[in-house]
Amino acid sequence: MRFHVTIRKIKISGSDIIKLTQLEKNRTAVKEKIVEAALSALPIAVIVLLMCLMVTPMRPDLLLCFLIGAVMLVVGMGLFSLGAEQSMTPIGSKIGTALTRTKNMPLILGVSFLLGFAITVAEPDLQVLAQTVPHIKSSVLLVTVGAGVGLFMAICMLRILTGASLRWILIVCYTLIFVLAAFTDRDFLCIAFDSGGVTTGPMTVPFILAMGLGVSKVRSDDRAEADSFGLVALCSIGPILSVLLLGFFSSGGSAVVDISAASYDSTVGIGRAFLAAIPVYMKEMAVAMLPIVAIFLVFQLALLRLSRRSLVKILIGILYTYVGLVLFLTGVNIGFSALGAELGVALAGSMSWLLIPLAMLLGWFIISAEPAVGVLEKQIEEVSAGAIPGRAIKLSLSVAISLSMGISMLRVLTGISILWFLVPGYALALGLSFFVPDIYTAIAFDSGGVASGPMTATFMLQFVMGASIAVGGNVLRDAFGVVAMVAMLPLLSIQAVGFIYEFKAKHTSAVETYGDFDIIELWEETGA
Repeated sequence: MRFHVTIRKIKISGSDIIKLTQLEKNRTAVKEKIVEAALSALPIAVIVLLMCLMVTPMRPDLLLCFLIGAVMLVVGMGLFSLGAEQSMTPIGSKIGTALTRTKNMPLILGVSFLLGFAITVAEPDLQVLAQTVPHIKSSVLLVTVGAGVGLFMAICMLRILTGASLRWILIVCYTLIFVLAAFTDRDFLCIAFDSGGVTTGPMTVPFILAMGLGVSKVRSDDRAEADSFGLVALCSIGPILSVLLLGFFSSGGSAVVDISAASYDSTVGIGRAFLAAIPVYMKEMAVAMLPIVAIFLVFQLALLRLSRRSLVKILIGILYTYVGLVLFLTGVNIGFSALGAELGVALAGSMSWLLIPLAMLLGWFIISAEPAVGVLEKQIEEVSAGAIPGRAIKLSLSVAISLSMGISMLRVLTGISILWFLVPGYALALGLSFFVPDIYTAIAFDSGGVASGPMTATFMLQFVMGASIAVGGNVLRDAFGVVAMVAMLPLLSIQAVGFIYEFKAKHTSAVETYGDFDIIELWEETGA
């Protein structure tokens, strides 16, 4: 018998190796982002499962929807985070730099407004809030909030270019906010402050920070890098003002909040519900992201002229973002949020004493597992040259968010107005800004956007709404506002940590000061 063996030579070019390496990097990056998203959602999922299995019974179909929704949320947030890094961050940075170099102020402000508007409308946290609010049409709230962010995005660019003081801008803006809050419709008050928290989410924050950094690179003075912080803080103000103004021209009327969850008689019915929702959100997200893509392509043709490789990478990032958003919104709206509302109703009806400690426990784990907190820790460690450790930041944020969740549930049970907490809270935060370096104030106000992540806008808001309905409260005035509380308390905790460490640094410097001719012994004397 004869065997014929054919050996073929396979040529692998350098470009093929680069493509294979890039593909491997993408797979690794996707895996890392999905793991980060899983760590963010896992604590809530475990606590909720334990509550449903051991304390409060729930319908099996509702629990299954929750588990499927949680998986879709994790995968969606993972893809979305990777896409935002690969597309929104470079787009923001490159457009910011290109705009500034034109030295055309009307063009800079106009494009900043358009970009702020477009990026906000596609923000997943805002999409969830807009579909939850009963008395304002979803499209109206999206346009109102988008316009507010766009306006303050233009103000941010103007501040970076002129070097105006962030502290005084914040003081003037929040004074105006609380003056308007005293006269606006009560049903719009909590929605306004919640809007400010949800707009600075995982899509908006990377874009805004990158655009600010791109603009600041053109400046060469010492304060340029510091002035690139605080953009998230200012862009949070725009939605609050715009929704408060909307309250003067629109009425809440007799809006009724409906948190009832659909009932499914089989697993096939659950599957069909998820499959039916995907095309709906595909269309919505395509419309929401189209302006961002269009503006980027116009800049690519007119000013940027990126290489083919860079352009393809950004377009792939946009695709990741789109797919992630569709999966995220489908999982949240069909399966994840419904169980939160039902759990709130069940606990308020039978074990209301458990609501506050459970809310505080969930708040602690939400912020501890939030991926964006790691970014904030590194940012503060770099600014303080390692003087403030990351553990101190994470601990202060955990305490702040835990307290904010407890206060939110306390408001549900007692009906205390949110202004009793927001007015003194922001007054104290602005007062602290006079005693800490400007950079800490900017980072503190930026941290509100980091803290009010996807978990707060999805599960926790629904949980609080369910409890409010069960105790017979006013959902619009008592339940909404949880995101606002989460966005406010980090302003105090971060500045307090900055103040403590600055005081320690000055005290240490004052004690350990030596003259040029002092003799310093570097050994210890030991007894005989």
